[in-house]
Amino acid sequence: MAETTSPSSSSSSSSPDWKWRQSKLWKGTFAVTGIMLTLVTYGVLQEKIMRVPYGVNKDYFKYSLFLVFCNRITTSAVSAGALLASNKALDPVAPIYTYCLVSVSNILTTTCQYEALKYVSFPVQTLAKCAKMIPVMVWGTLIMQKRYKGPDYLLAFLVTLGCSVFILYPAGTDMSPYGRGRENTVWGILLMLGYLGCDGFTSTFQDKLFRGYDMEIHNQIFYTTLCSCILSLTGLILQGHLLPAVEFVSSHSDCFFDIALLSTLVVQGLWCKMA
Repeated sequence: MAETTSPSSSSSSSSPDWKWRQSKLWKGTFAVTGIMLTLVTYGVLQEKIMRVPYGVNKDYFKYSLFLVFCNRITTSAVSAGALLASNKALDPVAPIYTYCLVSVSNILTTTCQYEALKYVSFPVQTLAKCAKMIPVMVWGTLIMQKRYKGPDYLLAFLVTLGCSVFILYPAGTDMSPYGRGRENTVWGILLMLGYLGCDGFTSTFQDKLFRGYDMEIHNQIFYTTLCSCILSLTGLILQGHLLPAVEFVSSHSDCFFDIALLSTLVVQGLWCKMA
């Protein structure tokens, strides 16, 4: 006897609602996969740039702010192109100083992240990011007037305690071209604390901007990264690091390729998160 297909099952599999759910599932899977691959590659690449020597003379790249500048100018150009391609206005939606606040905290976040890699490994840095819950809760209380329950604080404390124990008492010694041993780990932890605090402020204040203004995400990205370009370029000039960084990259083509790929991954990861 031939098998028959239930009309209800046939109609449900071809209904617009089922097709929409299937499309959403595939988009979500693609976005999550893209984010994971991008972040893993990004992490390995940034550790390579900051900790692996280049050239026959074994020179180390030391200009973290130059990486920030390259990442932000690439993101700014792509976001401006996205706004123009979608026929959306380039005019700022929020006051310029609000974009600058996000930009400053974002620059400090990324700089601390890159600098910390001189003293701790990428796996340790990744584990330390689990402690981000506490600064996010603190900034959420101060900026957004959010209220958290006791179990939320307890969970955040326990996660942070576990990460701290693992980092402060590692099984082995963290090797670094800038030294070795516990001293470097302490410096790495201080930089990671700066990273966590600034990153918590950045995400919280961005959320405040989205809620307070009718802001399109590309608009915030464009103005925030544009401010970051100006600030990071100014910092490089004041520190006298702009020309040495350019000379280093021009004399080490493999470093130039790594930085270009890193900037591309930053943009790709951002777009995957928005997907």
